[in-house]
Amino acid sequence: MSGAVLCRLGFTQMIVFFFVLALGAIALMVRYWASRQRLHRLLSQPMSADHRAIVEEQVPITAKLPMDLRTKLEGKINRFLDQVEFDGCNRLEITEEMKVSIAAQACLLVVNTEIWYDHLTTILVYPGAFKSRQTQHNGYVVIEREIVRTGESWSRGPVILSWSHSQQGAANDTDGHNVVFHEFAHQIDDLSGRTDGVPNLGPNQKYSDWVQVFETAFKKHVQLVQKGRKTVIDHYGAEGYEEFFAVSVEVFFERPASLKREEPSVYEQLSLLFQLDPSSW
Repeated sequence: MSGAVLCRLGFTQMIVFFFVLALGAIALMVRYWASRQRLHRLLSQPMSADHRAIVEEQVPITAKLPMDLRTKLEGKINRFLDQVEFDGCNRLEITEEMKVSIAAQACLLVVNTEIWYDHLTTILVYPGAFKSRQTQHNGYVVIEREIVRTGESWSRGPVILSWSHSQQGAANDTDGHNVVFHEFAHQIDDLSGRTDGVPNLGPNQKYSDWVQVFETAFKKHVQLVQKGRKTVIDHYGAEGYEEFFAVSVEVFFERPASLKREEPSVYEQLSLLFQLDPSSW
């Protein structure tokens, strides 16, 4: 084969390569455009009447929202339900009521921000409290034990929930206890790469301010718990910074006036993070 033929063959292969590359780039652009269009449609589309009725009945806290936030919430619920698959455990049959109720509670946390559960694709739902195996390392000793839980949040998903506790937590929206808020606070915390009580902060927040506020509040909380004192933030928050953040989120949404009065700096940081002021609802 002559050198000219080899050159022509190489040129032809190069043309084919760039043609395939261009087709791939076009396909990616089309896919990205279609994805953006789908997202826009989900966020701007009102919920169905059936779904709206479920939210009103199952998640009464949403009735306190200003009208503009209710519209945003509906769009984010649409997005959540499109993204996440619900699986029932222990023979639990997943209903539309379960999906919409859990989605509404999860989306309330992110209703007014760009925060999103990017990596979450699955939620496992048990009828009630469930057993979870916990492993603890103490030097060379590994201890395994079973504990009873009402919810769990795994890094990058899934989230595991007790339906009876999720339903009860939503129904009583003033007691400061909501397992869905708690577990999805962990999901938000984990978006930073670690579940350590320091989530990705809002545009008007400083890392140094957050750490100072939460370290001070956490140490105070631990001291009060050790003394057996009553606290607005649940005693479980003394387990660690990540739990303190999660239970603070529960109180922020369900007992905002109490949190603002007793822990104003914590309230302020959470208000900046979620871009919400539930004490004014």
